[in-house]
Amino acid sequence: MTLTDTYTLNNGVKIPQVGFGTWQSKDGDEAYNAVKVALEAGYRHIDTAAVYGNEVSVGQAIADSGIPRDELFITTKLWGVGTTEDAAKALDDSLQKLGLDYVDLYLIHWPNPKAFRPDFESRNAAVWKAMEAALEAGKTRAIGVSNFHRHHLDKLLKTAKVVPAVNQIMVNPSDQQREIVSYNVKHNILTEAYSPLGTGRIFEIEELKALAEKYNKTVAQVVLRWSLHKGYLPLPKSVTPERIIENTQLFDFKLSVEDIAFIDGLHGKAGLASNPDEVDF
Repeated sequence: MTLTDTYTLNNGVKIPQVGFGTWQSKDGDEAYNAVKVALEAGYRHIDTAAVYGNEVSVGQAIADSGIPRDELFITTKLWGVGTTEDAAKALDDSLQKLGLDYVDLYLIHWPNPKAFRPDFESRNAAVWKAMEAALEAGKTRAIGVSNFHRHHLDKLLKTAKVVPAVNQIMVNPSDQQREIVSYNVKHNILTEAYSPLGTGRIFEIEELKALAEKYNKTVAQVVLRWSLHKGYLPLPKSVTPERIIENTQLFDFKLSVEDIAFIDGLHGKAGLASNPDEVDF
């Protein structure tokens, strides 16, 4: 296994099995340098979003890398718009900021933005039409969702012509979201794990420190390896060059069956993800 080994999405598109996340990377030098280092370290899968506000810097780092476009996998996401027309424009805006003709994956970022409650079903159906049209037009190679729970997906699938290829959710040892993962598997939807290190919270779990010592690895490396074992696609984020590189060093060890089961038992140890139907945005 390597950073460039792939999963196959439900439409046949290949996606590198580890991606580099850019959530909370500030636009400008911080995001630019992080992506630059990540690409130099071997990442070929970069994940950003319109609401992150860093698409320009991410796109510049991609351009300056000199890596051929067809060797990269770039994801961005649709934020809080509610119509088919606005969703189409949002993708065009993201492409312009990224300096790209197409992205490889485009996601509905949030299933139930506050502005569209309680009628998220109609909103998601409307924006999904734009995403299906973008897929057909070649502006993206795959489409999917993020932060969707079972009831959001059930309603989307009532009208969708294309089944989402990905559901990007917060997944880490402290928040395993097993019901959603099971739903994804049943519908051949890949689980992408954002915040696979629990936005740093997993480092508070003392049991993981001992486990990392056993393998002569960092806690982050152990947890990312667990994520791969579970069949998830982790999206580790860092702006520290040493940690960006460290998070690529996942392929020279394997966790035992017993240690995987032990990590499975850490659910809830360091907090859980927010409920998308209750957040204030």
